[in-house]
Amino acid sequence: MPFVIEESWLPATLTMAPMTDEEFSEFCSEHPDFFFEMSAGGELIIMPPNYTLAGIRNGKIGFQLEAWTLRDGTGVASDSSTGFVLPNGARRSPDAAWTALGRVRQMDPRDMARYWHLCPDFVIELRSPFDRLPVLRDKMREWISNGAQLAWLIDPERRAVEIFRPAGEPETRLQQEKIEGEGPVAGFTLHLRPVWDPLAQD
Repeated sequence: MPFVIEESWLPATLTMAPMTDEEFSEFCSEHPDFFFEMSAGGELIIMPPNYTLAGIRNGKIGFQLEAWTLRDGTGVASDSSTGFVLPNGARRSPDAAWTALGRVRQMDPRDMARYWHLCPDFVIELRSPFDRLPVLRDKMREWISNGAQLAWLIDPERRAVEIFRPAGEPETRLQQEKIEGEGPVAGFTLHLRPVWDPLAQD
């Protein structure tokens, strides 16, 4: 399904016919220069690769989550290349996520090598320069409504972390040096200085 789209128009949303997991995977592999998600309503969301600094920031976040996950031993961490099919049918790829091993082990072993049809327990989304906050906040609410117990929206431009939980309104914390996990990731600490200043050497 070839198409050409100017990067200046990205991110973009297209209306597509329904696709199976296999068709979606094949479509993504045919267009390796873009990142794709699909909304619950079947809209294809096309995003350019991360700007370099945003990718470095994301790496700092993923490294910390993976290191804690290995020490904790009760779940698995995933990065922005990982796709999930949510209960509402959306296909999403969070910048970082954590899923309890107990839930993973309940899956049919034949589905392990495919897109997991579940919502991670904990999700982190990092705002990139081309991301609009209202759209990202809607996405965070989608994570929560589909089963995530905790979701963090990290905005380096404002040095802000917006915390989404199943109950109550989002909480915003500004100018923090670190943020403590809770619920499914109690014990995890994300140090934010490497995210705010990813090129700093101290």
